[in-house]
Amino acid sequence: MTPDWLSVHRGPAPLIVSFPHTGTEIPDAYRPGLVSMWQARRDCDWWIEQLYDFAASLGATTIRTTISRTIIDVNRDPSGVSLYPGQATTELCPTTTFDGAPLYKPGHAPDANEISRRRTTYFDPYHTALAGEIDRLRAAHPKIVLYDCHSIRSVIPRLFDGELPTFNIGTNSGAACAPALEATVVARCAAAPGMSHVANGRFKGGYITRYHGNPAAGVHAVQMELACRGYMREPIPDVDETNWPTPFEPAYAAPIRATLTAILEDCLTFARKS
Repeated sequence: MTPDWLSVHRGPAPLIVSFPHTGTEIPDAYRPGLVSMWQARRDCDWWIEQLYDFAASLGATTIRTTISRTIIDVNRDPSGVSLYPGQATTELCPTTTFDGAPLYKPGHAPDANEISRRRTTYFDPYHTALAGEIDRLRAAHPKIVLYDCHSIRSVIPRLFDGELPTFNIGTNSGAACAPALEATVVARCAAAPGMSHVANGRFKGGYITRYHGNPAAGVHAVQMELACRGYMREPIPDVDETNWPTPFEPAYAAPIRATLTAILEDCLTFARKS
């Protein structure tokens, strides 16, 4: 049975859209040890599931966890190996925010046993579901695209210098998908009026892209990390409890949504081309 925190919508098209960081649920058992609920949810990929709610109408399969990344990050290597050696990042079970603020009160951070338990409870089922949908669609299609959806605040000095481009495309430096697919996504982002882009810059794709992307086996993975200002009214750089997150406004998000729709359509065209 699929756990109630894991949502899987099965579609027939050769496209999987993954939402690993849109969850805000924090089970009651974890709340007493956290510094604050707002701090625990601060780095959520806000409203991304709403931004991409058209994906199912394209026939895509969608997979989403409602559990907050503070409890466990299903886009980190479970072995503990850093995705970005030598650069600031967060762990499988994060102990700080992106800005470096502590998430847990002293003595309450998860130990090795707790991390293992969270992995079994939340991480493993997400990836089991993802692998199952990959296998199901690969049985019907010669190749498929796994598109991993993310967002992040535009200015986070601890993680990167200056202001992040609007579109941050990650393909594990080209290892996770065919060059033609990467080039198509890059071209679509480059054509978006007033929006900047980069491929394999600060963000090259997380564990989902790197682990499941296997072009030789017909699985082409792309991570899209959006700067929040591209689809919501982001208070740059002064984010605090009084102003974050700002509401999702469909009209404000419409321009970037048009580009994202075109990107997913391009992914389908690529997957269906022999």
